[in-house]
Amino acid sequence: MSAAIEPPPNRRSRADRARQVADVLRQQTLAGAFAGTLPPEHDLAVEFAVSRNTVRAALALLKDEGLIDRAPRVGTQVSGRKFDHGIDTLLGLKETLREHGEVRNEVRAALRLVPPPAVARRLELDRGEPAVYIERLRYLGDLPLSLDLTYLVPDLGDELLRRDLAGNDIFALIEEVSGGPLGSAELAIESVNADAHTAAALQAPEGAALLLLERLTTLDDGRPVDLEYIRMRGDRITMRGNLFRTNQPWELT
Repeated sequence: MSAAIEPPPNRRSRADRARQVADVLRQQTLAGAFAGTLPPEHDLAVEFAVSRNTVRAALALLKDEGLIDRAPRVGTQVSGRKFDHGIDTLLGLKETLREHGEVRNEVRAALRLVPPPAVARRLELDRGEPAVYIERLRYLGDLPLSLDLTYLVPDLGDELLRRDLAGNDIFALIEEVSGGPLGSAELAIESVNADAHTAAALQAPEGAALLLLERLTTLDDGRPVDLEYIRMRGDRITMRGNLFRTNQPWELT
């Protein structure tokens, strides 16, 4: 019997290596490891044990993301900044970004309407029962970060329509009106492309990658009161949290 032939070693392409380098540099850049300027290409090539062409390809990826700028005789400069948004604590955007500046809201709609049946079911509303709909464009300073579409149960939502929606998180207003704390939320996050309307509102290119958060929030007693569809600029927000492995029984096989 002839001996088995070993397959040739897997040769990673420059693009594969560039993505790996870009992932590490992205994290370092967002964590503030570089004081405005990244190290020279030669130094990065030595650090990552790759060619300068691979480093250039990695930096091109970060430039396409809007995270860095590159110019002759100037070097590679950090140009964009992302803000962390936690996913392990139930906080509004104003609470989340309080250390970075003032979050303000442009209220684009605030009214009563009959919600789509799928929304009514999730809020446990009767068929034809109205909900309160609020649409806000949310800024950090002058930077648009998210477009929030919110459906609220009518008893709380009607009262929120009388409150300061431009200057407050809806979470804070719900707790104020209900007289008790929020409890928990079901959260789903996915990537979507910006349609023309959303792109114009968020001052992003049409088709740009956005983070879509679908969040159903309940009061402390488990009653669902707030269903949100939040489109965030993917080039300005990083979702971050801490995960723990549960103590599940396991055995070696």
